[in-house]
Amino acid sequence: MDTSTTSPINKEKIQSISKLFKVISDPTRLSILFLLQKEELSVGSISLALDIEQSAISHQLRTLRESRLVKARREGKSMIYSLDDLHVFSILDQVLTHINELEK
Repeated sequence: MDTSTTSPINKEKIQSISKLFKVISDPTRLSILFLLQKEELSVGSISLALDIEQSAISHQLRTLRESRLVKARREGKSMIYSLDDLHVFSILDQVLTHINELEK
């Protein structure tokens, strides 16, 4: 089936949607997003909260930054991370609603 003629969304948009779902499908990245939903945090604070090494957190934050889901600002010697796009939580809220319905 040729999706370029049957899909109401073009192939590039389909690829972008798929890429976003791949980014948010990682449990560590999801945990980081939920932490940052509450407050801005440094790599060290995220590392402590999730009990994961800072190097692993930095790697995941880089992926989230490249996807424009988080942003960083310098505060002294530290980088402070915050959410760059709240739209992702609309998606996650829908997923949580779906999961809660399945559990009933």
